[in-house]
Amino acid sequence: MTARIQNPAALLSEGLQPIQELLKTAHGCGVPKATLELVHLRASQINGCGFCVDYGVRTAREAGETDERLHAVAAWRDTPYFDDAERAALALAEAVTRLADRPDPVPDAVWDEAARHYDEKQLAGLLLMTGITNLFNRFNVPTRQPAGSLPW
Repeated sequence: MTARIQNPAALLSEGLQPIQELLKTAHGCGVPKATLELVHLRASQINGCGFCVDYGVRTAREAGETDERLHAVAAWRDTPYFDDAERAALALAEAVTRLADRPDPVPDAVWDEAARHYDEKQLAGLLLMTGITNLFNRFNVPTRQPAGSLPW
């Protein structure tokens, strides 16, 4: 695969620092780093962002994730590898990523389950991580950024 343009993060590098600050904020909300990395990976899988899936696997491994769990993220509902809090975070990330898929994009059942495991600050962190991931996916998918081609 050949990129259509240089990675937007490199082309717009002056805008990358504020996004990095937002990521720092998400990581400071009290949600385990590994859970945030799983959220990033799942949203990137849904959006078909090979660049971010590759990057997400790398950062999740750095956060201590095992290959067994990483291979199962796309099928998290059907595997025993995730606890209830992680499942709630993944369900929330999926709903937030697929806003246009149903009339009630984030059903009360999904929100309530996430709220059972995370306080308001943590929920905000999960939403921020999902939003930032979707932002990067929307840069990388249309420009066909190849996996493994980090611009920094």
